[in-house]
Amino acid sequence: MARYRLHLKASAAREIESLPSKRDRQRVITRISALADDPRPPGTQKLAGHRDRYRLRQGSYRILYRIDDALALVEIVKVGHRREVYR
Repeated sequence: MARYRLHLKASAAREIESLPSKRDRQRVITRISALADDPRPPGTQKLAGHRDRYRLRQGSYRILYRIDDALALVEIVKVGHRREVYR
């Protein structure tokens, strides 16, 4: 499988930096890095109402991202706590 490029939106980068603990930030970053090798890992769910958006769980946090297979690109759209990320 081809390796995907990762693109982090500026707003998503700020959301990661604002996570409360360093451990949570490291876990989210590790999970995002793994998307370059496998953009649809086990546990990934496609978001209803969107053609190319997916959700990935990391503890109480959710990583929302978009996959463009033609460009081999994974774009991280939003990162946040599960009760706030879908608003």
